[in-house]
Amino acid sequence: MKKHYRLILRLFYDFKPKAVMLLLCMLIGSASAFAFQQGKTIKGTVTDENNAPLPGVVVTVKSSGRSTTTNGNGAYQVNVSGADDVIKFTFLGSVPKEVTVGTKNVINVTLVTDTKQLKDVVVIGYGTSSRKDVTGAITSVKAEDFNQGVLTTPAELLQGKVAGLNITKSGDPNKQPATILRGPSTLREGAAQQPFYVIDGVPGASIDLLAPADIESIDVLKDASSTAIYGSRAANGVIIVTTRRAKAGQTRLTYSAYGAVENVSKNIDVLTGDELRKYLTDNGVAKLSTADDDGSNTNWQKLAERTGYSQNHNLSYGGAGTNSEYGASVNYMKNNGILKNTSLERTIYKGYINQRFFNDRLKLGITLTNSVTKNNDIFQSQVLSGILFYLPTVSPFNPDGSYKENYSRTGSGPLNPLSLINNNFTKTENNKTLINGFASVDILEGLKFTISGSTQKEQNNVNTYSTSKSGIYVNAGGVAVRSAYTNTSNVVEAYFNYDRVFGKHSLKLLGGYSYQQDRNNDGFGVQTQGFSNDALTYNYLALSNPTQLSQIVFNPNYISTLRFVSFYARGQYEFSNKYLLQASLREDGSSAFGINQRHGYFPAVSAGWKITNEDFMKSIPVISDLKLRAGYGVSGNSLGFDAFTARLIYGVPPGGGKFVSNGNIVNPIGPVRNDNPDLKWESTATTNIGLDFGILNNRITGSVDYYIKKTSDLIYTYPVSTTLYFYPFYTANVGKIKNSGIEVVINAVPVKSQAFTWRTSFNVSHNKNVVQSLSNSQFGLNFIQTAQLGGKGQSGNYSQIIQPGYAVGTFDLWHYLGKNANGVSTYQKADGSTTATQPLTTDQFIKYDAQPKLIYGWSNSFFYKNFDLNFLVRGVYGNKILNATLASLNNPADSKLQNIPTYTLGESFKDINAYLVSDRFLESGSYLRLDNATLGYTIKPHVQAFKSLRFYASGNNIFIITKYRGVDPEVNIGGLTPGIDNRDFYPKTRTFSVGVTAQF
Repeated sequence: MKKHYRLILRLFYDFKPKAVMLLLCMLIGSASAFAFQQGKTIKGTVTDENNAPLPGVVVTVKSSGRSTTTNGNGAYQVNVSGADDVIKFTFLGSVPKEVTVGTKNVINVTLVTDTKQLKDVVVIGYGTSSRKDVTGAITSVKAEDFNQGVLTTPAELLQGKVAGLNITKSGDPNKQPATILRGPSTLREGAAQQPFYVIDGVPGASIDLLAPADIESIDVLKDASSTAIYGSRAANGVIIVTTRRAKAGQTRLTYSAYGAVENVSKNIDVLTGDELRKYLTDNGVAKLSTADDDGSNTNWQKLAERTGYSQNHNLSYGGAGTNSEYGASVNYMKNNGILKNTSLERTIYKGYINQRFFNDRLKLGITLTNSVTKNNDIFQSQVLSGILFYLPTVSPFNPDGSYKENYSRTGSGPLNPLSLINNNFTKTENNKTLINGFASVDILEGLKFTISGSTQKEQNNVNTYSTSKSGIYVNAGGVAVRSAYTNTSNVVEAYFNYDRVFGKHSLKLLGGYSYQQDRNNDGFGVQTQGFSNDALTYNYLALSNPTQLSQIVFNPNYISTLRFVSFYARGQYEFSNKYLLQASLREDGSSAFGINQRHGYFPAVSAGWKITNEDFMKSIPVISDLKLRAGYGVSGNSLGFDAFTARLIYGVPPGGGKFVSNGNIVNPIGPVRNDNPDLKWESTATTNIGLDFGILNNRITGSVDYYIKKTSDLIYTYPVSTTLYFYPFYTANVGKIKNSGIEVVINAVPVKSQAFTWRTSFNVSHNKNVVQSLSNSQFGLNFIQTAQLGGKGQSGNYSQIIQPGYAVGTFDLWHYLGKNANGVSTYQKADGSTTATQPLTTDQFIKYDAQPKLIYGWSNSFFYKNFDLNFLVRGVYGNKILNATLASLNNPADSKLQNIPTYTLGESFKDINAYLVSDRFLESGSYLRLDNATLGYTIKPHVQAFKSLRFYASGNNIFIITKYRGVDPEVNIGGLTPGIDNRDFYPKTRTFSVGVTAQF
């Protein structure tokens, strides 16, 4: 600056005035430029499309790399060094924006929501991918597309949303839904048929740890080219759940709640007391005895049911600064079942913190989740049968207020249903805790190492008590059952990711190691009886007075430790943004299987072709996206096994009673399971071909997938000779099942304007299931009989059969031929003749199956200004249901012992065969249900404290169109006996709720 001033003085004395003025102007401009180079402060605010301030927006000066974030008012301040500087504004979920500084001192910016970005990320297992780069069959459902209403498990969020995924649930708040993806592919029950869950990277974590409001997205991996990276537990598909995390620079506080009322959507129409008396009189039957008819008109269904009230509250808080992310949430849910003394209560606590160090090269995080679930339940099998069959001519109570019983009465439902409800109960408390932490290090450019560890502990306490007045345990003085078990699961995952782009080449590599140890059934259980009173129920077993040693029963569960050790690798390659290739391999070792088959290999390969990026597609602008996918892979099914599945085990043989040895009473001990050193997991090989498309700038998008899924080495327990084996049953790999089908998904935005938007999505899937084999060179069966439903004179009968050439759930029944001249039901014998007596089991015919031909869902969302309306229609078509409930009720000859339905009024009292389970009661299970409709209104007040406030009203199971005569056609399609309604259907409910969501 001193040189500048000396120059000014010299010019003033030595040069002419014009020259002096010219140089002076140049000097001033130079000084101004110098001053600008010293720095300039730019201020402004960032808002969203609704002019609401956006906190947490990252503001970066591109020339220097300096960055800051907007505050709670969306305001920022940043220093720039020149007029040519560019400021970049980025916010997760919004389209990035860049602004050149120029001469401005104040720069205000509006960021627009990037809907495509929000929906373009897919979780693929040990990483994420852009949807446009996915080569497997994966469906992603984001939080804004979840089902709404009263939901007791996160699986219900997906009902009707995912092609090929069939989720069925009754109204029972304590029962998990049956979830089947792309058809049944095992001969085992329970967990063996369910998809494998991965929650925030933790394999096998319990979904009971999740509150629906805390879930950000759910990704369903369907084909083996996608699931094989999870190896021996992925044959039934993988469901990856990602929970909510705070966005960069964001601080959020959210409260959501709803209150709901539930009622039974449909009851079985059975006779009133007067109607039953008239029916008996019209058929010339003598009046009922006074023990069976006291003049009452008792509606046992109404007495057992109630209006259910539910509530849910979720409070979450989160924030993310420059180097840290943190958050916490608490969820409370209470669902009172519509059957008395049934309820579900759950409280979930969650907290997490992630921290970045060394310029974001090191990231550490830990999450703690705790779930406490309390269930109240009744003896459902007896109660649900009793409220249908118990005589309506009897009142619930004696004059002294005690429950009226007639223990001499035979037939179905012989016990007072109200007594069953109030004198027998089960209380369960389940406490789950999951702690998972991770560390990730950016070693080199594109190379990252991640190690994570988790421990999940589950404490399960089950307490059952039947009082001294229980009709199930007459004169037992009260029966108490207590059990307490702990299950623990420890998981360690360590893997490398390498992601680089080299010109037209993109490469993603994954390599890792996994270790898991599960210890189950660590606890005890005991049953005893003979209490002097019922005051303490199960709380003090020492007060029991069993009179026989056989009245003390110990739970026979084994304590077992199961270990998995795995190595896995995956490579993804892309060339010129057109051609995609992915391959993976996982080696799994499991202690559950035979010593010769502890390790298995699960390979997968898939490819994709982005057809729209080819030059020849530029002439077809109407097609905005077109990608062809094809893949093949092998995954396994080891779910549902304990550590002793393949080992010789000694225990108390079935039917073995205590005996006296040297004056002592001891248990018999003998083999209860054979050793099989060659037992291994079931393997499922899937071929999948898919096409993704977009039309009219992606206003219409969708996909079509065709798959063939073949499962081999089916595990089943076969009868064997005790001359060759210790135990008469042997668990072995024998058999094959094939599923094949097609899935179609179409998404569209038919209308989109500034004030009104309509989004719609439709999915439909078809699956064909067939059992190919039940035999090999060593073991074999021609068929497996299932569905032993029982009932009068039918205790040894089976109603379904598993046989090569047919689907799982194929019905094997007597063929009904109508009534004879005497009004008696007749049936066809195997030789084609007609009989009016109960046929033989050899007279049964194979007819139809329980597998639906089509599963579909149609969801719609309408947005008008601040209003939103959503509804979901879903259903199935082409399946059969065996209405064994109606068959058992249709028993006119026993109507003096049990109630009958209005359906039976046209039957003759002389029809002694009307109740037989035959194809007469094989009904269509097709239905169309308006499953949910929600109307909401959102307020975005111009108040700093509020981001938004949404009120909504919702209805679930609003109406159903079906020909099925039972309670509801949505019966369980899982397990080996799908499609059977047999006197144990917890009534389906119709729910109406109101709720609020507030974001601060």
